[in-house]
Amino acid sequence: MEAIRKTDYTKQLAKFCSAVKFEDLPREVIHKAKLCVLDYVANVYGSLELEAVTKVITYIRSLKTWGNASVLGCDFKTDIHNAAFINGTTAEAIEAQDGVRFGGNHPGVSVIPAAFAIAEGNNLSGKQFIEAIVAGYEAASRVAAAMHPWHTLGGFLPTGTCGTFGAAAAAGRLQNFDAPTMASAFGNAGFLLPVSTAENLMGGFTIKIVQGGQSASGGIMAAGLAKNGVTGAPYIIEGSALNGGFAKITTAAAPTLERLTQNLGSPHAIMDVYFKPYTACRHTHGAAQATLAIHRENAFSPSDIESVTVFSYGIAELAVGKGVTLGSSFVSAQFSIPYVVAACLLDRELGPAQLTEIRLKDQNLIALSKRVTVKTDEALNRAYPEKTSSRVEILFKNNTRIVKQVDIPKGDPRDPMDAHDILEKIYRFAPARDRKQMDKISTIILNLEEIENIGDLAGII
Repeated sequence: MEAIRKTDYTKQLAKFCSAVKFEDLPREVIHKAKLCVLDYVANVYGSLELEAVTKVITYIRSLKTWGNASVLGCDFKTDIHNAAFINGTTAEAIEAQDGVRFGGNHPGVSVIPAAFAIAEGNNLSGKQFIEAIVAGYEAASRVAAAMHPWHTLGGFLPTGTCGTFGAAAAAGRLQNFDAPTMASAFGNAGFLLPVSTAENLMGGFTIKIVQGGQSASGGIMAAGLAKNGVTGAPYIIEGSALNGGFAKITTAAAPTLERLTQNLGSPHAIMDVYFKPYTACRHTHGAAQATLAIHRENAFSPSDIESVTVFSYGIAELAVGKGVTLGSSFVSAQFSIPYVVAACLLDRELGPAQLTEIRLKDQNLIALSKRVTVKTDEALNRAYPEKTSSRVEILFKNNTRIVKQVDIPKGDPRDPMDAHDILEKIYRFAPARDRKQMDKISTIILNLEEIENIGDLAGII
C-alpha cells in the first residue's frame, strides 16, 4: 500500500511525459528540440579533444561489451548503457552544453544520449526521437526547478541527479510507457540516480565530466526495470509521510513542488533552454562575452594591462570567482572567471583549444589570470536571476580604463543562438572534421521528423 501523500506530483508529471505526441507539439517546440540535438553534436565533437574523455572511452572499450548502440564520433558500438555513458560524458565534458537558468541543470547531456541509445536499438523514427527529447527535458527541468537553488546549495549537481529523471522519461516515451509505468520508472530513477556531488566539481576533479553519462545510463536502467515489472515509488519526488522523497532528502530548504506540474506544456520546458557559445560554466559567459567584445572594439596588447576587475552577481563570485594555478585541471579552468578572461584576452577565443593540458601549463596565461579579480556588485546581484550580468573593467598601465557590461549572455532565449550559430559552433569545436559531413549532419537534424530510423543519423555522427 502506498504511503499517504498530499499531492501526486510525480504521477502527474509521469502522465504528461507519457502522453507527449509529435502531432500535438507546437512548431517552435519541435524546432527547439532539433537545435538541442544539433548543439549536442557540437559538444560531443569538442569533448573528444580532451585527454580525460579519451581515458573514459579507453576504459569502456576495454570492457569489450558489444551491442548495437553507437558511440558518437568514435566509430564503434557497444551496449546501450555504456554507449549512453560515453555519449553523456562527451556531451558534458567540454562544458558548452545546453542549460536552464531556473534549475541550474543541463538536461541535454542526460536526455539525448538516452534517447539515442534506445531509439537506435529499436529502429525508431525521428518523430519518436523528438517526442522523447521533449518529454525528457520536461522531467529533468521541472524536477531541478522544484529544488532550485537549494539542491545545488546543499552540495548536489542537478545535471546528474535530476537528469536521471529526464533520461528515464525519454527512454520510457520511446517505449510507449503508459502513465503508471512511467511513474514507476521515475520511482526507479529516484533510487538509482547518482549522488553527483558538487565537491568534485569545485575541487576540479575530472570525475565531474561523467555526470551526464551516469544519469543517461541510470535513466535507461530505471526505465528498463520498470518495463520488466520492477516497481519504484510513484511518488518518489514529493515523497510521503515517511519523509523519504527525493526532493525532501536532497534539498537544504523546502522545495517548491508546485513547479513539477504548474502549467505543464504551456510553455514546454524545452523553450527555456539556453545554448552556450563558450566552453565554460554559464556564470562565466557574461565576462567572456564582454572581454571578447572589448578586444574586437579596441586595439591593445595583453602586456598593456595592469589589472582586470570583473563585477558580477553573488553566485557567480561564489561558483566561478576562484583562480587557477599551473597544473590545475581543465574542470577548474571551466569554472574560473579569472582563467576565462585571461584566455579570452590572449587567444581571443574560448573553445576546446583553451582547455588542453598544454594550454593550462602556459605560464603567461596563468600569470595574466592572477591579475583578474572577481567582485560582487550589489546592483547586478539584485538583478539575478532575471539577468546574469557581468561587467568587465580593464585598467591599463597608462591609467586608461575600458568598461563593458553584458546583461544577457548570447544563447539565452532572449538573445538566442539559431541553427547557423550552432553550426558555426560545430565548425569551431571540430575543425579537423570534414565540413561537408558536418553540413550533412546539420541538414538531417534540422529535418529530423523525416528520418525513419534514428540509427541512420547516429551512424554518421
